[in-house]
Amino acid sequence: MKIEVYSPTIRRKEMDAVLTAMVEDRIGPGEQARFLIQIAKEHIGFDFCLALRSPAIALYFALKALNLEEGQGVLISALSPQYYIRVIEDLRLKPVFCDVLPSQPVIGRETIETVFQGEPPPRCIALHHALGFVPDTAGIAALGLPVIEDCSQSYGTPRNEDKTETSAVFTILGLEERDMLTAGGGALLYAANRRESSMLRNLGGIPPEYCLADMNAAMAVIQFKEAARNLEKRREIAQVYTQSSLRTRHKRFINQGEYNNYAFPLILETGLKDVKAYAKRKEIVVESAFENSIEGIGEALPAFYPESYSLSLRTVLFPIYPRLGAAEIERVSKLIMTLP
Repeated sequence: MKIEVYSPTIRRKEMDAVLTAMVEDRIGPGEQARFLIQIAKEHIGFDFCLALRSPAIALYFALKALNLEEGQGVLISALSPQYYIRVIEDLRLKPVFCDVLPSQPVIGRETIETVFQGEPPPRCIALHHALGFVPDTAGIAALGLPVIEDCSQSYGTPRNEDKTETSAVFTILGLEERDMLTAGGGALLYAANRRESSMLRNLGGIPPEYCLADMNAAMAVIQFKEAARNLEKRREIAQVYTQSSLRTRHKRFINQGEYNNYAFPLILETGLKDVKAYAKRKEIVVESAFENSIEGIGEALPAFYPESYSLSLRTVLFPIYPRLGAAEIERVSKLIMTLP
């Protein structure tokens, strides 16, 4: 049986929660969404939160809350999701691309400083935590620009900052199919402190068509409650894969601390095409890590963002999710160990 590279961790508890919401005729925005915000606050710690229908809508409202002027620049990683460009341009702002750090999928203070002299100069930073790796938010915020963090893939990755304090003005936590917590769709947009919260409140009433539906919210509540269990399972699988990867010539990303194991990426020394073909023969799906990123779809010029371009060509993801059984984990482990 083929092993897919991604699979949302949805168990009977999530199914029962959605069914209960349907039976109670609460499928639109309502009580479950408010309960989700309460549960999320207990796990994350924030002052104010909006439950919205997608990360794209969350990014839209985060940028609106900053009251940027038309034509001003929003700095983003060349490995950010492609929808970042659409949202930024729909607001008549200008995306300003930035390369990632060497052997890391995220931008840093060093790479940001190199684009400060461009046109237009950036007025804020949308900081994507690619593949669950957390950038140095405090160091980046020290540059003086407001930061919007996207931790959709990094939920559960420990950081030095206290969970109730962040250097970001706003934080987006996506709940899409491939995010760390999934509700089948949706996002939380929150502010940790009272001053930043007032900026979200000043947006006024959010139309219900932009708000998270109760069916999705019910699923997300269970995801928060099961997160610790799922994180531990990912850690156990990653330990097995790591031992196999040490027997290959392919590289891991540089990681300075603990990791939530959102993905198991390898930076290949051989061609991605050969690895995909080899995995297909073993009935295991592997995937280019950044094929749907800005760099992956060709929106950023390789010559200006060489690290991002290189990673977009060479980084592959292997199946790692809590629903994998022991036999499947062994199959993937053997695949990694014997990569061409």
